[in-house]
Amino acid sequence: MRFAKIIERVLITIPIMIGVALIVFLFMRLTPGDPVDLMMGNAGNVSEEEIETLTSELNLDKPIHVQLTTYFSDVVQGDLGNSYKKNRPVTELIIQTLPATVELALAATFVSLIIGIPIGVYSAVKQNKLVDRMSMGGSFLGISMPPFWLGIVLILIFSVYLAWTPVKGRVDFGVQFPTVTGLYVVDSIIAGDLNGLKNVLLHLLLPAITLGASMAAIVARVTRSSMVETLRSDYVTLARAKGVKEWRVIIVHGLRNGLIPTVTMIGLEIGVLLSGNMIVETVFGWPGLGRLAVDGIFNRDYPLVQGVVMFYAFVFVIANLIVDILYTYLNPKLKA
Repeated sequence: MRFAKIIERVLITIPIMIGVALIVFLFMRLTPGDPVDLMMGNAGNVSEEEIETLTSELNLDKPIHVQLTTYFSDVVQGDLGNSYKKNRPVTELIIQTLPATVELALAATFVSLIIGIPIGVYSAVKQNKLVDRMSMGGSFLGISMPPFWLGIVLILIFSVYLAWTPVKGRVDFGVQFPTVTGLYVVDSIIAGDLNGLKNVLLHLLLPAITLGASMAAIVARVTRSSMVETLRSDYVTLARAKGVKEWRVIIVHGLRNGLIPTVTMIGLEIGVLLSGNMIVETVFGWPGLGRLAVDGIFNRDYPLVQGVVMFYAFVFVIANLIVDILYTYLNPKLKA
């Protein structure tokens, strides 16, 4: 039964990805304004020949159905076009900046889990007590704080006034170690460079907290809700009646089953972190995919923006697929 459901979800994903590609294509072409004029800007020294050349390179001089066919053919081959401003393939730029975004997303996820899960579990155990109300009130605050505001506040406190952390970037100028994975934390550990690891972690700390704060609040609320329901279950009552220690009842019998909704939510939030971190990366000067997209927007780089948007959309689709597969295995009601 599980295998059949996984196959079903994979098959459903295929038309969804095709639909996403179609929507991105139509959205970018139906947006008001000529893309070539937008990219050329207000420069007065642009010749008609240059405009025609760029229009031809983007296939905008061809009928819409021909553009669509070419577009799908290129996407299937992994070709998302060439950046107009950077004069490099969009796929290459995405691959180059993706490790920074992945590292930030993983760090933010780690921060959210070590904060959100303990708070959620403790709030469920102390349901309707002062600690529970304070924790849930704090979670509302975490959800409500705009990331750009929180990031600026953290920079002012820890970087400007206390001078404990760097203001921007992934690593200080002059700090070098062999790049193997593109994830600087992992690379510094592989190289055995403790000073480099410390420097990388200091750069990573504030962006990870900023990006993970709202996710931690959501994790806490979802964990609390599922744990409250789980702790009222018959098998938990039976475990307590058998004299099982309370901490074992909570961790083994309660948390293991109560984390199923949390795991589902985390999978979806990772997709959000990978594709929704433009503001945080811009605030902290983090050279990731989000900042690449913002640069493309400000530079009016039509192919770059289109390629990054396409990649973001596919990340969401794949994240949903992975969550569905994990849920199929974690849910005890779905037997093999």
